[in-house]
Amino acid sequence: WALTLSSKWSKSRSYCTTLAAMSLSLLSKPSVGVCARPARAARSVRVMASVPENVAEARAWIGNWKDKQAASANRPSWFPGTTLPSHLNGTLPGDFGFDPLGLGTDSERLNWYVQAELQNGRWAMLAVAGILFPELASNIGISWPGAGVKWFEVPDFKFYAPASTLSVVAAFLFHWVEIRRYQDIVNPGSVNQDPIFSNNKLPDNNTPGYPGGIFDPFGWSKGDLATLKVKEIKNGRLAMLAFAGFGAQAYTTGLTPLAALSKHLADPWANTVWSLDLARL
Repeated sequence: WALTLSSKWSKSRSYCTTLAAMSLSLLSKPSVGVCARPARAARSVRVMASVPENVAEARAWIGNWKDKQAASANRPSWFPGTTLPSHLNGTLPGDFGFDPLGLGTDSERLNWYVQAELQNGRWAMLAVAGILFPELASNIGISWPGAGVKWFEVPDFKFYAPASTLSVVAAFLFHWVEIRRYQDIVNPGSVNQDPIFSNNKLPDNNTPGYPGGIFDPFGWSKGDLATLKVKEIKNGRLAMLAFAGFGAQAYTTGLTPLAALSKHLADPWANTVWSLDLARL
């Protein structure tokens, strides 16, 4: 009985093995009894919708507005807490959003005002230095023709040439330079080539007011030019205020800057702006 049962178990196991092999064979075939279609890769369909031109312009305007708002929130202001004007986006050197009269709303006028401030600041720095250093040099004993003359009395001093002659020469030279500068503002780069000395040529792609080349003998523009622009315009603004102060001081006291400073230091409580007769009115 045991041998018979073992024989039946062996046949049953062989049958199961054969059945499993047939199943694997059927699964490995591409089709069994029916026409099977090969599997296709999934396709993704992208629908390209055209954006109207006015919608694209509106989106660009909104994007630029958001960028300006973010830049305004992260940059210093001349008066913290105030809303900075939209036409001043912080790209100009020394731009702290100061335009209470709205003079820069016109982009063309704004470019002109930028150049006017830059040039007046540079002349003011030269003027302040030309007032202070000669007075200091004469006070320490350095002598030259005109030493000790007050800066507001220089037109009355007799130089090596009459004042009228010097004025005509200065007017001619200023006319030549200012016409060339105006042409560069209107058409940047149009006056880079010297019309007389052809060997002198300014670098290409320069911006109005910052010619570089022979006007940058120390090569400072090759470094952090953006920081130098901010420093220059700050010093220029300070020099313009200083020169206005020098003029008001000369009109009210008849003193030069260092002479007025020495008088104030000698008696700080008595010699102040409030001690002037004009201030009491």
